[in-house]
Amino acid sequence: MRYRRWMMAAMATAATLMPLATAGVAEAREGKIMVDQEVSTEVIALVGGNVVDVDTGNVMMNAVVIVTGGRISAVGPAASTTIPRDAKQVSMTGRWLIPGLMNMHTHYGLKLPGAAGAALVGETDPQQVLRMAGNARKSLLAGVTTTRSTGEDHGNDFALRAGIERGDVIGPRILTAGEIIVPTGGHGSLEADGPYGLATAVRKQIKYGADWIKIAISGGISDTHGAIGAAPMTDEELSTLIEVAHRNGIPVTAHNGSAEAAQQALKFDIDCFEHGYYLDDAALQLMKKKGVWLVPTIVVSQPGAKEFYKKIGSPAWYLARVDSTGKEHWAMLQKAIRLGVNIALGTDQFPFEPNDGTTATVAEAELYVKAGMTPLQALRSGTTETARMLKIDDMTGRIKPGLAADIIAVNANPVENISALRTIDFVMKDGRIYRDDKTGLIAQ
Repeated sequence: MRYRRWMMAAMATAATLMPLATAGVAEAREGKIMVDQEVSTEVIALVGGNVVDVDTGNVMMNAVVIVTGGRISAVGPAASTTIPRDAKQVSMTGRWLIPGLMNMHTHYGLKLPGAAGAALVGETDPQQVLRMAGNARKSLLAGVTTTRSTGEDHGNDFALRAGIERGDVIGPRILTAGEIIVPTGGHGSLEADGPYGLATAVRKQIKYGADWIKIAISGGISDTHGAIGAAPMTDEELSTLIEVAHRNGIPVTAHNGSAEAAQQALKFDIDCFEHGYYLDDAALQLMKKKGVWLVPTIVVSQPGAKEFYKKIGSPAWYLARVDSTGKEHWAMLQKAIRLGVNIALGTDQFPFEPNDGTTATVAEAELYVKAGMTPLQALRSGTTETARMLKIDDMTGRIKPGLAADIIAVNANPVENISALRTIDFVMKDGRIYRDDKTGLIAQ
């Protein structure tokens, strides 16, 4: 079933942001994910490009894609596809067209240990929403048209999502898990204890408009306390939390690096794990059997992220934890790919963040190939597979008639070499062109 969503109110002051974003002015959005009110109404013909079928890897050379009212209305060879008389023609010659990328682990308000995080200690909610809006815009221009938010403060993600949907600000389509729910002392800020305390926290996030529920069932790299390999929640707490979410039609994902915590959560039918640093063969095999998703965020523990950590002034203890976790994280990813676990691309860095000479989103896909995926599998992990995980694959994730016109262009075939994603030079979302390097267009 499609996840229930709610229309949120506009940005507000720090004292009133959450009440305004979740009060009776919220409009129920049953049965669909809202699209931006910035959807283009003009007819656009993308002509001369090579359209990649991300299901098969086949390429339609010299193709035409007709976009009408924000949706793809036709795809076909240039020789046999009629271009409407009123269509605006945009040259795609020499480009390969693929669906917009999706990033399933984002924190637009990210704060990490170090100098950059310390400078944000006094940040108010309105200030954070504005900073998040800037990061959302950069993410879209980097070719990421859909994201899943996996933990933000005080309902700020709901305010940002509403602003994007109204067209007040530019950004990807956002599905969100609201705040991270944790037992006291856990890896997150929304603390609750006992089965009923955790159930209440889940219901509140759903009330506010969460598409997912995110919990933390182990420690994290950025924690100064708590072991990554621990499992601090009781069975009663975890089973109740997951049951309440599922009774409301909402899937549950867990920040987790622990094999022990994974087995516990799998027993209660969790839907997804983030990171998975120390997951063992038994946990991965059970994930494969149950169809549970893994969002690896492998970029955060590998050498390409070192420049990012240097930029934000990460302390020595944090860098040591990254190094000590990285080798196990990499081995886990290789095993997950080999076993055929469902993998959806996510970074835990800003989608646009520089990483190993490209963006974090592209670097993540490249690492999947290095770890054992084919380029097509890596491309699917950030398009069709992510859409399937979100249950919006009947809306986006392919260049196919009837779906949202979320389209990006690159200068080579990514099915042959995933690093072609480094050459993104065109971004369309919901039929609106936000970036076209050939014409110098950059949406403001």
